[in-house]
Amino acid sequence: MSALKTAVVNAPKTHTATIVFLHGLGDSGHGWVPVAKMLSPILPHVKWVLPHAPSRPITVNFGMAMPGWYDIHKLGPGGKEDAEGVMSSIAQVSKIVDDEIKAGIAPERIVVGGFSQGGALSIVYSLASGIKLGGFLSLSGYLPLTDANLDKVSSRRTKIRVKKNTNNETPMLMCHGDQDETVPYKWGKLSYEKIVELGKKVEAFKTYKGMGHSSSSEEVSDVAEFLTKVLP
Repeated sequence: MSALKTAVVNAPKTHTATIVFLHGLGDSGHGWVPVAKMLSPILPHVKWVLPHAPSRPITVNFGMAMPGWYDIHKLGPGGKEDAEGVMSSIAQVSKIVDDEIKAGIAPERIVVGGFSQGGALSIVYSLASGIKLGGFLSLSGYLPLTDANLDKVSSRRTKIRVKKNTNNETPMLMCHGDQDETVPYKWGKLSYEKIVELGKKVEAFKTYKGMGHSSSSEEVSDVAEFLTKVLP
């Protein structure tokens, strides 16, 4: 398993916390560098690690290869799921988190988050990681796996196991636009309800009226407030 390439926005001051933020399908870590730089003055002690997903064929896009954390066979719940792709990406993100811990950053000073497909991966990570972190973010995300496939996200390779309850009390912020044309709001809300049912603490499920599959200044403000709380 090769290490992920990353874009990095270093902490302007002494580095005491890290945010690992995962982009959406077809994007790269560079796409979220402007947001990281915007928030750096508010979080001067935070380093942002923005990984680039490997290129892979995406079934829903007629098999076209593009940066993606896992294959998508259809938009919306149901149908075939790429549990192996999710598992592989979880293992790669875990390596980034492990490297930060080895470099001296305490696990509770690390947040994992993402947008869209990256947000989906951060949700699974919050249910699967055996290391208690500082927080999780899911922007326009969703739960990509059913219970049966969630149970498969466990192996010697990933060294993680679903439902260990390690991060059940770790705060998560979920945000979604009610006009999302790619990951429908209803899907995001159902995902929120499901992970709460699985025992995960979600600090808030924020709804943004009129927002599509994108971000907004209001959402970024809410994210900043959340991050300053969990990574003071």
